[in-house]
Amino acid sequence: MFNYLEPSYIHHFIQTALAEDLGDGDHTSLSTIPSDAQGRARLLVKDTGILAGVELAKLIFAEVDPNLAVEVLLEDGTFITKGEIVLTVAGSSQSILKAERLVLNCMQRMSGIATYTASLVKLLEGTNTKLLDTRKTTPNFRICEKWACKIGGAVNHRYALYDMILIKDNHVDYAGGIKNAITQANDYLKTTGKDLQIEIEVRNLAELAEVLAIGQINRIMLDNFSFENLRKAVAMIDGKFMTEASGGINETTIREYAECGVDYISCGALTHHIASLDLSLKAY
Repeated sequence: MFNYLEPSYIHHFIQTALAEDLGDGDHTSLSTIPSDAQGRARLLVKDTGILAGVELAKLIFAEVDPNLAVEVLLEDGTFITKGEIVLTVAGSSQSILKAERLVLNCMQRMSGIATYTASLVKLLEGTNTKLLDTRKTTPNFRICEKWACKIGGAVNHRYALYDMILIKDNHVDYAGGIKNAITQANDYLKTTGKDLQIEIEVRNLAELAEVLAIGQINRIMLDNFSFENLRKAVAMIDGKFMTEASGGINETTIREYAECGVDYISCGALTHHIASLDLSLKAY
């Protein structure tokens, strides 16, 4: 699968995020703090949850000013409580303030995502079902949100439109049916020489039967199935293809979906129904 955490992608994200915030300069710091002033700050925890974004924070500080000295005290994936110190940073006071908001914005949201993700992963313990994230992410912030899901224990689904073929209901309808969609997807891969997995979404047991008769796919997404029909679907598939349940699944229903026997459960709420964790960066 496409490696979205390849350093050049992270570097590009940091550069564009800093450009958005800085424009032609942090005029508050430039006007009030001497350019040679040195300072220290601590990143403080004011909440409870799973920490995420530490490795990203280190890269942000380094991008802003390679001379900033960062000491990490708590790593990504750590369970944190109020009053703990995640890291310290020392160096140019202007540089610390330049990096502050981007570090906090990323880490607070990433930690919120990791915390919720970890809570759902825990609900799956004892089953063979893995939790997947989705493309329901914040534009231009997907790299951080997918990263946070991974820290929280989920498996990343496709990163974007270009690293997997996922035939959903609209594709089926526009293609003129399931058979056309599957056939054309396979022809496309042969023509282009691309090595991509094919997944298809089905809306009911009749569509599932049609897919099973055709084959030529890798995974079947069972969308908005009742528990009864999901169990029937898993029995019909009988291990021939990987299975994924989707459709409004949350902490109140995820365990029962898993107990239906699916391989994966995808959950858009991991990234779009999130409360950020409270963190702050304070001079000391």
